[in-house]
Amino acid sequence: MTGTTPPESLVDILPPLPPAADIPSKFLESAKQWWAAGDKQSAISEERLLRRLPFFRSQKPASPLSETELSNVGPVIAYSSRVELSNPKHYINTLSMISTSLFQSQSVSPSNPPATSPPPAVMLHGYGAGLGFYFNNFLPMAQWAARHNSSVYALDWLGMGRSSRPPFHIKASKKDIPARVAEAESFFVDSLEDWRQQMHLEKMTLIGHSLGAYFSVVYALKYPQRVERLILLSPAGVPRGPDHTVPSSEVDPPTTTSSEDRAELASNAKVEQVEANQRTAKAKESRSRRILTHLWEEGFSPFQVVRTMGVWAPWMVGKYSSRRFSTLSEEETRDMHDYILNITLAKGSGEYCISHILAPGAHARMPLVDRIAALHKDIPVTFAYGDQDWMDPEGGAESVERLRQAGHGQGKMYIVNNAGHHVYLDNARVVNNLIIKELERKI
Repeated sequence: MTGTTPPESLVDILPPLPPAADIPSKFLESAKQWWAAGDKQSAISEERLLRRLPFFRSQKPASPLSETELSNVGPVIAYSSRVELSNPKHYINTLSMISTSLFQSQSVSPSNPPATSPPPAVMLHGYGAGLGFYFNNFLPMAQWAARHNSSVYALDWLGMGRSSRPPFHIKASKKDIPARVAEAESFFVDSLEDWRQQMHLEKMTLIGHSLGAYFSVVYALKYPQRVERLILLSPAGVPRGPDHTVPSSEVDPPTTTSSEDRAELASNAKVEQVEANQRTAKAKESRSRRILTHLWEEGFSPFQVVRTMGVWAPWMVGKYSSRRFSTLSEEETRDMHDYILNITLAKGSGEYCISHILAPGAHARMPLVDRIAALHKDIPVTFAYGDQDWMDPEGGAESVERLRQAGHGQGKMYIVNNAGHHVYLDNARVVNNLIIKELERKI
């Protein structure tokens, strides 16, 4: 896409979407949004975010494109689809961004790329979120795909976002922690492997955020031959204990704390600075927030709590989205609110994994720091945390060291200034540059 601007006509010719409603502040406003929520509104809310890609189209075009169609597209084809898994009742909501030359070619394809093209990148969201959270990262990723004649995919995990939501049940005993964890992890990583097979992809670079980063590592441990590299954005479940993780800080937007708006290799001093901020935040946690740990242990999902509020749910979600994403523009914040509301009100499914994988305080029952040394030595691993993150970066630093001790010298860790847990959204420009740099780093 170097020096080329995709035509705006692709989005312009799509049927117009209604603008997102204002974030509700009154009962009637909240009730209207609750009544309108559902599959149709969920699809609309997602497409609003995706239409920020000027070459996005709602459906996969026929391949190859006709000469007329080719004259109206840029160097990337982007579209949404449902990828059916081996279980006919299961599907993965997928955004595909494929270089036009790769899409158009008869001899090569996304599943059979040229030998000179890097494997596709797959973007995986965090707990209870969806692929739409990456809306500010898609354009640079598409540009990378165009430059390298490759492809990028963003998925909704099975049971989350707009993917199918099958019942989530754990058969293992509550006291059998390893069995509980393995069963919960398999629900996600095996569905990702199923998706890979349906897409006929040989290898992938996994870019995961939070719980999506956790599952990315678990996937790489289970299917190492399918992973090119790992880029882990504020990964969950890395350290052993809850000393510094402060989940309640999730509602706080990042503030500008550094004039050096960049990602820097993590030093001991920088990690200690982040942990000092976490200790301060942890000391302020209220008793009501501590009560949530009991609900967590009993298997309650925070989204379940929102759904029980009925017509007040949009108002409650609005309290979160208007505060946490206040650094976005007003339009972006409204669009994010509508998107978050609709995926939150959908049937509960994969969200119930949380108490089996993470203990109260959001630390892992089987921490990645104790497992990551088994990662295949040919898989580079990059950790990135926000300087105002509530995930403890010490776990990432120790993981890099454990990798080094195991003879795996391709581990790196960065701290992104002026960013919190949603590091890719809080400081999109810096994180986009970091991801592209890591994708282009020679192995």
